[in-house]
Amino acid sequence: MSAPFFPGFEARSIELGDARIHVEVGGSGPPLLLLHGYPQTHVAWHRVAPVLARHFTVVAPDLRGYGDSAGPAGDPLHLNHCKRTLAADKLALMRALGFERFAVMAHDRGARVGYRLALDTPEAVRCFVSLTVIPTEEMWKRAGMAFGLKAFHWYLFAQPFDLPERMLRADPAYYLDWTLRNMVQKVDAVTPEALAEYHRAFAKESVRHAMLEDYRAAASIDLQHDHEDLAAGRRLACPVQVLWSASNTARPDPAEVWKTWADTVEGGTVDCGHLMAEEAPDEVLAHVLPFLRRHA
Repeated sequence: MSAPFFPGFEARSIELGDARIHVEVGGSGPPLLLLHGYPQTHVAWHRVAPVLARHFTVVAPDLRGYGDSAGPAGDPLHLNHCKRTLAADKLALMRALGFERFAVMAHDRGARVGYRLALDTPEAVRCFVSLTVIPTEEMWKRAGMAFGLKAFHWYLFAQPFDLPERMLRADPAYYLDWTLRNMVQKVDAVTPEALAEYHRAFAKESVRHAMLEDYRAAASIDLQHDHEDLAAGRRLACPVQVLWSASNTARPDPAEVWKTWADTVEGGTVDCGHLMAEEAPDEVLAHVLPFLRRHA
C-alpha cells in the first residue's frame, strides 16, 4: 500500500490495547500527525504527504476501525468510538513511535479527533490544523434544514444499531461512489487508485460499523464532552488554523467560531469542495506549510 501512495514511507501495524492501528511513517523533522475523515482512509493525504515529508516526520494512520485499523465493536454508550477514545489511540500511537509533542493536521472526522486530542492532552499538541471542521457542539447548534438535506448521513448514521448497518449493506459500493461525488466540486479529485482503496475498505462490514459508531458518538458522548469543556472554560492552548471551502458563505465564518474554543486562531478559504487535500493539494499546502513551520 505504501509504494503507490506514500513513496519512501514505512507501513506499520501497532497494537494499542483493544485497537490495532495501521500507520504510514515517512520523512524527517518535527513530527506531524495526519488524521483523515469519512469515508476515507489515510490515503486521503497521498497528494500532500510527500511534500509535507520534506519538512516533517509524517505519521498518517487509519482511525480506529477505518481502513486497515481495527478495534472492538460498538457499545451502548459509544465509548469505544468516541473522539476521546480515538484521541487516546493517537496519543498512544505517537508515544509508541517516540514522539512526546507533535503537530496535528486533520480533516472531517479526524479533525474532531484532533481537537479532542488537543483539549484532553494540551501538553502533547504543538499546533492544530482543521480542514473543513468546526467543533461538534457548534455544528449541532447550527444544524438546520439546509445542513440536514446536504449532510443527512449525520442523522441516519446516528440511528441505533443495526438499522444503518443494514441499509449500507444493501449496496455499499453505490453508496460510497454517491457520497464521494457529492463531497467534491472537482469531479476528478479522487484518483482511480484512491477510489479503489476506499472501496476496498468500505466493503468491510467492520469498517462501516466503526464509521456508524463514530457518528453515533458524535450525537451523544462527544457532544457531552464538548458541553463539559465549555462549562469548565477549557480551550485549545495551541495555535489553530482552520481552512474551509470558498463556497461556504455561512456567518460567522469557521475561524470566528473557533475563537470560542481557542486563544490563537487563523484561517482562510480554499477553492474546492469538502475533500480539500485531494481536490486542492497545492492551495492547502500554501496555507498550512507556513503555519506548521512557525508552530510545529
